[in-house]
Amino acid sequence: MARSLKKGPFVDAKLLKKVADKKPSSTGVIATWARRSQISPEMIGFTFGVHNGKQHVEVLVSEEMVGHRLGEFSPTKKFVRHGGKMQKELEQKRQQAEIAAAKASKESPAKGKK
Repeated sequence: MARSLKKGPFVDAKLLKKVADKKPSSTGVIATWARRSQISPEMIGFTFGVHNGKQHVEVLVSEEMVGHRLGEFSPTKKFVRHGGKMQKELEQKRQQAEIAAAKASKESPAKGKK
């Protein structure tokens, strides 16, 4: 849901206080739980540790992120692959093929150098 234009963008006051009068290079990771805060131009260059419910995910703010919310860059759900037994078999075959190709490539240059 969009925020009313007359209210203006929401930026957590504590977060602005942490960013004010500091340089991005000298400041380390700024830990925050304020996922709903919008990214303002003053935040460009800073690294925020945005909490995702379990840990802090480091987010380096760039110009393209201005206007978005901090929470958009710290996913709360972890994607677990689709597929079951069949998918595992396909992955194992692919991995074995890669190993065989790597062995073959190691052997062929060694024979040429002798």
